[in-house]
Amino acid sequence: MLPVVSLMALWSYAAVTTVAVIGDTERAKDVNSELLAPVAEFVTALQGERTAAMRYAARRTETGLDNLRADQQTTDKTVTALRAGISSSSSDAALIDAGLPDRLETLEADFSDLAALRAGTTGSGTRDAVSTAYTEYSTVIDHAFAVTGALTSEKGTDATSEARVVLELSRVRDAVAREQALLAAATASGTLSKEQYARFVGAVATQRELLRPAVADLKAEHRPAYDVLLDGDSYAALVKVEDGVTDAGAGPVSAAVLQDWDASSAAVLKGLAAAEEDAGTGAAAKADVFGWDTLGASGVAVVLGLAGVLLSLLVSVGVGRGLIVELLDLRNSALEVAGRRLPQAMRKLHAGQGVDIDAEAPMRRLAGDELAQVGTALTAVQRAALKAASERAELLSGISGVYVSLARRSQVLLHRQLDLLGVMEQRQREQQNDAELYDLYRIDYLATRMRRHSESLLILSGIAPGRGWRDPIALTDVLRAAVAEIEDATRIQVWAVPKVSLNGGSVADVIHLLAELVENAAAFSPPSTKVQLRAARLRDGILIEVEDSGFGMNEEAMAEANRKLRSEKVDLLDAKQIGLFVVNRLADRQGLRVELRQSTDGGVAAAVFIPENLIRDDMPVHQEPADDGHFPAPASAPASARIRQQQRQR
Repeated sequence: MLPVVSLMALWSYAAVTTVAVIGDTERAKDVNSELLAPVAEFVTALQGERTAAMRYAARRTETGLDNLRADQQTTDKTVTALRAGISSSSSDAALIDAGLPDRLETLEADFSDLAALRAGTTGSGTRDAVSTAYTEYSTVIDHAFAVTGALTSEKGTDATSEARVVLELSRVRDAVAREQALLAAATASGTLSKEQYARFVGAVATQRELLRPAVADLKAEHRPAYDVLLDGDSYAALVKVEDGVTDAGAGPVSAAVLQDWDASSAAVLKGLAAAEEDAGTGAAAKADVFGWDTLGASGVAVVLGLAGVLLSLLVSVGVGRGLIVELLDLRNSALEVAGRRLPQAMRKLHAGQGVDIDAEAPMRRLAGDELAQVGTALTAVQRAALKAASERAELLSGISGVYVSLARRSQVLLHRQLDLLGVMEQRQREQQNDAELYDLYRIDYLATRMRRHSESLLILSGIAPGRGWRDPIALTDVLRAAVAEIEDATRIQVWAVPKVSLNGGSVADVIHLLAELVENAAAFSPPSTKVQLRAARLRDGILIEVEDSGFGMNEEAMAEANRKLRSEKVDLLDAKQIGLFVVNRLADRQGLRVELRQSTDGGVAAAVFIPENLIRDDMPVHQEPADDGHFPAPASAPASARIRQQQRQR
């Protein structure tokens, strides 16, 4: 989305710029219609009134008065229009130019003084009236030009020439109008005073100095109207009269010099007014806000930019949706592999079943875009995991086979050794040789432990041990048999045991499980302490507890040990605490529950729960304890030998 957003930002900038151009054009048209055009019409009307007023002041005639009043009515109409425009734009005047409000106030004051000005010019026929009319009217016109000058800072439309150039041409036209007014007064009075002559020469100089440079600065489309005028007969006649008057100097006016003056000056003023309007107010009024001259390349850029933004957005959405679909497929494939296929294959491997790696994770070719390559990489990871798990399963299977082979061989030898020890123990008992008998008992303990370790190998390998009972065995004998399988049996204290029996099929596993827990408790507690072995009858089974007085375990170690006791998987490559894995397998096979917890004495207590389906009641649960409150522990050496003898017979 970043390229699309960037493109939208550029398009927004172009759109804002274009809207600003449209706004500027609208504002320029409003200024043109409200101020520029009314001011231009007012100046034209006032210039005509000035000429009529000076002619009438120089020679009072009824015809001159009628012409003056007609021009005054025309001026009054333009004043009304200009006042309406000033009222409409008064709130925006200060925004256009800081000095514009003051200039508008001055011009409005001139409107109010027009009546006094007219009365002064028509009150007497002296030259002072002519001079006053010229000065006062010209001052008002200058004030109007000041308003126009303030508006040159406002940006116009592209259809008009530069406002400064148009203002210079307005002053050119006013210079010609001044010449016309001065010569009109001179013609009426018959003489051109020195003051009038000086003003005439100044007007001619101003007109000729500004006209041609200003025309050159116009837009190309606005210059032809001025070129036609400058090359025409009327302007040539005007120049001829200007030169004649200038050469004649002040004094009586010669009719030959002023020949064709009225016609040529009127034609030139009319042509200048028309050309000025085409270059300024007329062009602004005709300007199209949404036309090519206004919008031009920026409008095309906005339209094309919008099309580009929409096209880019469509392409981006299409590409994005395609990427999202591919990413979703890749994610679903990865989740399918991680959540179902790979764990299922792992379970097959742990169960000893073979797995076809090519079928589970067919290899993809490294082709396509980056997402396809990621999919190929995930498949390669899956194949590597399956291969490693398969090799590990094969290794574990091989190790298990080795365990079984070694355990079977050791069992055969240990059974023969225990049988031989039984014969030797019997012979020493008959000979009452206690010293030799005690040593034989110690060897018997060691052989019994070795047999249990061999059975542990079989259990970890998933093979049932060879020992087993058909008939139920009393729980007391089961506990004593478990105690008899450890070396330091004298440290085990067996408390009162409920008179119940265990089913024969579970006896061997329970004895092995309890022997592992009892041996572990004895190994991790001080030699001077006792290991407590208790059993209690519950409503739905038997709870056996093995408690030591050792240093205990921290919470992390306790949690890890319980995790190994409850885990469904046994890692044969984990050499630490193999006894916990043996207990795990035995408990799982018989449906027992085993848990380690902190003892109240600071050691560790192992709780074993035997469910009701493995138990047979031989008497009521609440039986009377022995004289000392608990069963003596451990069994004596002859009794232990008797129990082991029974086990061998079984």
